[in-house]
Formats: sequence, C-alpha cells, structure tokens
Amino acid sequence: MYDDARSSGIGRLLMVLTWVFLLLALWLWGRQVTDVRQGLSAPATGDMAAVGRPDAELPPAARPLGDALPQRIDIPDLGVQAPVVARGLDRQGAVDPPPFDQAGAVGWYAAGARPGAAGTALMVGHLDTRTRPAVFYKLSTVRPGETVRVIRDDGKVAEFTVDDVQVQDRDHFDARQAYGQHRPGRAELRLITCGGTFDRSDGSYTANVIVSAYLTGTGP
Repeated sequence: MYDDARSSGIGRLLMVLTWVFLLLALWLWGRQVTDVRQGLSAPATGDMAAVGRPDAELPPAARPLGDALPQRIDIPDLGVQAPVVARGLDRQGAVDPPPFDQAGAVGWYAAGARPGAAGTALMVGHLDTRTRPAVFYKLSTVRPGETVRVIRDDGKVAEFTVDDVQVQDRDHFDARQAYGQHRPGRAELRLITCGGTFDRSDGSYTANVIVSAYLTGTGP
C-alpha cells in the first residue's frame, strides 16, 4: 500500500511539472514569438478592451471534430487565405514561428490541439517584415462574431466564430489566459501576432494581439 501511494504521488508530481513546463514554454512564446526586427508600424495600438466585446449574441458551440491536420486558414473579413505550417519549439523553449521568407504562412503549434478537435489550437503569424505587411497585419481589426475557417486534411472545414480580441502587454503576458481553454469541452482557436508599438531599442513590439475563437460548425 505504501508503494502504491508513493507511485501515485510521483505520478501527480510529474503531471504538475509537465503542466508548469508547458506554461513556461508558452509564456516564453508570448514574449519571443512576436519579437520582430522590422520598421513598419503596427495597426494595433492603444486600448483594445472595447474590441473584445461582442455587439450581438454569438452562436452556440459545435461538438468538437476528430483529429486532422490543418492545411489552410481563411479569414474572409480580412482577406486572408494562408497556408498553415506545423511548428515546434526553438532552443529557448518558445514556439518557433514561420521564417520571414514565409511571412505569408501561419504557424500551428503541432504539439498542441489540432484545429477543430477538443482543446485550444494555437496559431501564430508575423505582423510584418522589413519591407511589407505579413499575414496577420490586420489581425487586430477582426471583431467578435466574424468567422475564421480552417481547412483540414480530412476534407472538413472547421468554422470558428471570434468571441474575444485582446492586446496583452509583452511585459505582463498571461500565458494561462492567452493559451488556456476558456470553456471546457469546446474546440477553441487562438490567433496571435504582434501589437502595441515598435520598440527600436530592442527591435520588438511592445504587445501581443490575441484573437480567441471557438468551433461553431463545419462548412464545404
């Protein structure tokens, strides 16, 4: 009985340590993944609190889909149609974004949930490059109630409805709020890019734009 209790305690400790490591990696992601060295100014500045409040009742959540890999993301209101590429962690433990020569692609954290399946799928895209806007340049202008479509390799299109838009200061980044599931049992999606203003002293933006959405249906 003592050995069983000891094994159970070790198991719980390992689970806690795994969760802490994941949160730390995601916190580092929030600080580093949107650090860019460009000269263009971001469209997302100032207080965005009002942006995250829906003007109309949002649709009910749909039942999560099975696992399938994302191939493309469409955001009709922004004119975004972009390929999705799987990404892992870099040497610092942060999620590695697409390289700048793929600034039109969106990176999906492949070790996390798959878009449309239960859990929170994480996607990140660049705001700009040294010379031009990138895939998520207009992300801060998206509004609650708008649609994000993820085309999957099982032939299904996961349709998400935006329910929240936030700008979090880089120095006060809340990984649990940004990446944790907002409502248990739902299939959720986070889209992340740079925000705030460009700090030339360290070559990065001062905040992150975080768009939250949840699965509301499937489409052709």
